Formats: sequence, structure tokens, C-alpha cells
Amino acid sequence: MTTFDDILEEAGKFGRCQKRIFALLCMVSMPWAGVYVGIVFQGFTPDHWCRDSGVVQQREACGWSLAESRRLTVPLVNSSGVLLPSTCEQYEVDWNSTTFTCDAQELKFNKTPITACKDGWEYDYEGRQSFVTEFDLVCADGWLVDMYQATLNVGFLVGSIAIGYLADRFGRKMSFLMSNLLNGIAGILVAVAPDYVSLLVFRTLYGFGVKGGWVAGYVLITEIVGVEFRRTVGVIYQMFFSVGILLLPLLAYFITDWRWLQVVITIPYIVFLSYYWFIPESPRWLLSQNKKSKAVKITEDMAKENKMTLSKNIETLRDDNADSTTASFMDLIRTPKMRKHTFILSYNWFTSAVVYQGLIMRLGILGGNVYVDFLIAGLLEFPAAFLILFTIERIGRRLPFATANIVAGASCFITAFIPESMFWFKTVVACIGRLGITMAFEMVVFVNTELYPTFVRNLGVSVCSTLCDVGGIVAPFLLYRLAVIWLELPLIIFGSLAFLAGGLVLLLPETRGVPLPDTIDDIEFPDRAKEKVALQKQQLANLLPDNDVSTNKDPATV
Repeated sequence: MTTFDDILEEAGKFGRCQKRIFALLCMVSMPWAGVYVGIVFQGFTPDHWCRDSGVVQQREACGWSLAESRRLTVPLVNSSGVLLPSTCEQYEVDWNSTTFTCDAQELKFNKTPITACKDGWEYDYEGRQSFVTEFDLVCADGWLVDMYQATLNVGFLVGSIAIGYLADRFGRKMSFLMSNLLNGIAGILVAVAPDYVSLLVFRTLYGFGVKGGWVAGYVLITEIVGVEFRRTVGVIYQMFFSVGILLLPLLAYFITDWRWLQVVITIPYIVFLSYYWFIPESPRWLLSQNKKSKAVKITEDMAKENKMTLSKNIETLRDDNADSTTASFMDLIRTPKMRKHTFILSYNWFTSAVVYQGLIMRLGILGGNVYVDFLIAGLLEFPAAFLILFTIERIGRRLPFATANIVAGASCFITAFIPESMFWFKTVVACIGRLGITMAFEMVVFVNTELYPTFVRNLGVSVCSTLCDVGGIVAPFLLYRLAVIWLELPLIIFGSLAFLAGGLVLLLPETRGVPLPDTIDDIEFPDRAKEKVALQKQQLANLLPDNDVSTNKDPATV
């Protein structure tokens, strides 16, 4: 019997074919950045104050600027010991019966009653049009901005489970393509939504396809490369999300209308439909579904493109778990080690989403130049990827994974208590926290794929990552609502979550150099799996000619 890992030795573990497919699939990560954190620009909330038709008339009559009319006619409120113009209240004044001179430096409203905004709001747009200004989502309706992000994550939650199941049942490639078709349609519908309710509905549909398609692409590429290349393709696949993070502020700077920005973010998903002709189905999945002839054909095509020659061993190619073709949620929790993995990985997905998304969205409420801040934050993601690539084959997965979470947690705690007067020190510590959680977020994805067998791998990643979506639903409410109480309070919550995540990671097994598991027994009885691999290598060595260099390979490296 010959496994797919054995055949990859002959077909090429990361040859020209895999590199071409990998390059195409990496593109999928870039628009996801705009979908995931585009709220920073699409939901930007500018300075605003109550619109009063009487004030508008007086401003036009007197030639006041927006800043002058705001200073003269908007009541002041106490904010952390500082008097600032109110964003949600106005003086109850009959401007037609009020006498004053246009050159007045101050208007006397000491005894004038104050009321909530009656005629909507005026905004200092700074050149940007967001759905917040279009639908007046401020003051009492400010929580609806949170819903824009929460509904996306609801879509992620349902879609990742559904598409994960479909990918294990009907294939990685077909699920990937159907997801992108849905993404293209739903993304355009978001851009043309006539009202806020329909915007939320379309946003949910958008989320349904985006994450599921991304995960299907991730699983597909990790299943067609050799074990020693899994970590590299996994990290770089996610690194292109960071490339998207860098491109997003540049796009938002030049595309100031949130609807057109949405169109630009969506166009790539329409282009990805052309992948039907350029990427194959996963041979591993085909074998798990008893579709050996198709798996052999694709593997032969891969070998041909890689300029490699297959031996007759491909005739004995099979999958140990081919008789168990139906993946179910119970497979993830039925046995002790699978259950432990599912719990720990799910919690880490949750923590990564809450902390990562929370720290990014926090940039939108700190003031300053959001484009520059976002760009700097995006640049921090690249050192995270390089640290992963440098450490995980030297140290392993578990220790860097745990350390990244603990560093992120400590940085959040420290940042919360550094005074604003120490701005640069506070910024440096916050950057270290962002680096840590980015590293943890990137690691949970490929560690997740390494801890589940082939027939349930896509479903396993999808189910565990549903907690990421729950975290995404919670994150905006944690950030925006708690920041009203104390700007740094969300950081305390983020730090606590990350510390616990780091401790739990230490309970996971090390997966460095371990072949992808094919059966649940490979997870529950890892020693047996090692013996099986060694036996298969010995059998393969006996079948191949004595001068075949592949017989000299150490089974532990395969």
C-alpha cells in the first residue's frame, strides 16, 4: 500500500505545479483583509454635532465657517475633565426671535435648556463618506455600527461550518469556487444597499462565503505539498492577508466613498472564479472519498508539470480512511485527544479574533491620522510571519504559539496603564502586543490543520474557527461600548484572554516534522502512527530499485 505522502516523494513535494497553485491561492487572502477590517474606513465616524436649521440659516447669513458655528452654537459637555462640544445635544433656541451680532465672539446660553438632536447631525467629513454619515449612526444609534461588523462574523460563523462540511463532502475546489461566486454577488449587493437593514442582510451573506472559501483554499494547498513545506505555505498564505492590510489604507485614501471602496474590495472575488481552469481538486480528498482514478490522474499531471516521473507504486495508492467518507461534528469530540484539541483550538481562535480585531478597530477611535496608523500596524504583521518561519522548525509549534499569546496579553496590560504623556513608549508596547497576537492568529490556522485527520480536516478547521467568528461578533461591542467607560478597559479584557490562551496551548502535542494524520487513530495513538509510517517507508524501499535516491530518505523527515 502506498500513501499520498509516498507519491509526493516522486511527484515533487513543492515543485512548479504546487508553486503555481500556491501563488494563485495566496491572492485570496488579500481582499479578505478589506472585508475583515474595512470597517475602520467604511464605518469611519467623523466629528459631528446636532444639525439645527436655524443655525444653518444664521451661518449662511453671517458667513460663519463650520468650526465657528460649532463653537458659538453647540453646548459644551464635560469629557474626562475637559469641556468639549457636545455630539448629541443642542440648545433649544428659537433663532428667529434671538438677536445677536454676526461678529459676536460668544453667545450667552447660560440659562438656555438643552435637548437631544432633533434635525439630524452635521459632520466634519474630512473628505470621507462612510455608512455612518449616510445613515446617521451616531449617539443613540451608535451601537448599530457594531452590528455592521457583528453581522459579518455571523456570516463567517454559519458559512464556515456549512462550507467546511461541503468541502469535506463535495471537494475543496468546488466549495472554493461556489464561495467566490457568492462573495461576488453579495459584495456588490452591499455596495448598492438602499438602507441600513438591507446593508446588514447583504453583509451577512457576504461573510457566509468569504471565510469558508478562504479556509477551503488553505486546506487545499496544505494537502498537496510535502510535510516540510506545510508551515511555509501556511504562513505565507496568511502573510498575503497582511499585504491586503497594507493596501487597504492606500485604497481608502484615494477612494473616499465607502460604496466604491466596497466594489473595489469585491472585484477580486469575481476574478477568482477563473481558477476553475487553473487549480485541481485535492488528491488527498479524492482518496478519502474512494475516487482513486481521479486522484491518480491529478497526481500524474502534477508530476508531469514538475518534470518528475512516477513509479508503479501509484497503482497501490490508497487512503487508510477511505471507508469513512462522511465527516461529522461527533468525530471532533468523540475521543479524548480529539476533544481536547477541539476545545483548546476553538478557544485560541476566539481569543485571536477578539484581540486582533479589537486592536485594529481601536485605531479608529484613538484620533490621529488613521491612514498612517493603519499602515504602521499593517507593517508589524510581516515580522510576525518571519518570526514564525524562523522558529517553528527550530523550536517547534507549541512554544512559539504559547509565547506569542502571553506576550500579546502582557503588552495589552502594560499599555493600558502607561500614561498618555509617555506616548512613544505606549506606542512601542502596543506594537509588541499587535505583533504577538498576529503571530498567534497565524499559527492557530496551520496548527489546526495539523491536528486533524484528512477526512475531517476541513470540517475541523471550520468548526474550531467558528469561535473566531463568535469573537468577531463580540469584539466591536467589547471595544466600542467598554471604551466609553474607560478607553483602556478593553485592553484589560484582551490581556486576560490572551494569557489563558497561551497556557492552554502548552497542553497541545508538538506537530513539528509529523506527517499529516490520516485517521483518528493517528491522533489518539501517535506512537502507532509513527510505526506505521516507518513500516510503509520500509515497504516502499523494498519495492523501489536499489539506486533510487528516494529510498535513502529518513522516514522521520517525510
